[in-house]
Amino acid sequence: MSTLLAPVRPRAGTDRGIYTYIAVFSAVLYMVLLIAPVIAGKLVQQFGLTPGQVGMLFSFELGAFSLATVPAYLWLRRMNLNTATYLFTAVAIAGNIVSGFLDSFALLVAARVVTSLAAGSITVIILTLSGKTSNPSRAFGIFVVFQLLMGAVILAVFPALFANAGVAAIYWTMAALAACCLPVVRKIDGDILRREPVAGVAGAAGTVPVGKFVAGLAAVLLFYVGLSGVWSFMAQIAGGAGVDLSTVSMVLAIATVPGIISSLLATVLGDSPKRRMFLLAGYVGLAAAVALLFGVSGVLQFAAAAMIFKFAWTFILPYLLSSLADLGGSGHVMNTTNLMIGTGFAIGPALSGVLIETSGGFGSMLAVALACTLASLGCAMTLQRKRAAVPA
Repeated sequence: MSTLLAPVRPRAGTDRGIYTYIAVFSAVLYMVLLIAPVIAGKLVQQFGLTPGQVGMLFSFELGAFSLATVPAYLWLRRMNLNTATYLFTAVAIAGNIVSGFLDSFALLVAARVVTSLAAGSITVIILTLSGKTSNPSRAFGIFVVFQLLMGAVILAVFPALFANAGVAAIYWTMAALAACCLPVVRKIDGDILRREPVAGVAGAAGTVPVGKFVAGLAAVLLFYVGLSGVWSFMAQIAGGAGVDLSTVSMVLAIATVPGIISSLLATVLGDSPKRRMFLLAGYVGLAAAVALLFGVSGVLQFAAAAMIFKFAWTFILPYLLSSLADLGGSGHVMNTTNLMIGTGFAIGPALSGVLIETSGGFGSMLAVALACTLASLGCAMTLQRKRAAVPA
């Protein structure tokens, strides 16, 4: 059977620089997704775009984030990562600046696609470097928590800060923040992937069957199909139970707090021999949250489900990604994982929408989401093995 080489961890002394790189870039690169509601309102107000056009714009941006995986198969192991980051950051800065000057919808879509391709390319580097640290679960925890922290700040500050400004001001702010990331580029070893052999004899850590690699990709894909399908329709589920929109918005905003807490917890705990138990606990919580959404009868049940859902989701993710990173082999393992994330995000809402329309309710959608969650758990468990404790 074909195999993927097991990972070789770098010295722990290189980790701090990688952690800094991950924290700064993950916070800034995902801004466009975090402030989508703010940008959407500005686009409708300023250019009179229809909801369909706004949805198309964000679909193209999200798709470009994922499609950045495809060209990365060609350059990831060949380019110096410092040079690549400088190049892609420059493109992202230029794309945001240009976006602020455009008044044509077609040109705006093109500019946002190019900008997202650049940002997605840096995301590929982030995920790959996370797997090269001595404590991947901590690295992936940092990746998640700084996105959530930035999201909380943005949603609190941006609506008021840009209340009387056009969408250009938002794009230019994103360009300025991207420029602020440049000083941390030198904190990573740009040749870490180029020094690795493309193929070779397995070391003492042995080899990992391709079957586990496929199971790991399936775990990530099913995880994102299930969670994105449910999260996209949380407001509609609550509305069906008679919960008003303002209350729903408040509950979902509060649910950000347990999400931040759980990702911080995963970051602090880092890699652990108890990873199997952590994953199992997280998946049980996620399944319980989905189960709570069946027949929601009021705001308290909905709030409990939303908070458990967000806590479990962001607790699982670092440990699931670190399970994939343990497969090693090459930087393309995490590159392919990024593709699965984007694919899951694309499939989940579309599948849930079809299920809701065809069934006339949320039961079938929630049943499919629950099945995806349990199937993802099964796949994730096949990746786990007995591991030695990892130093902090």
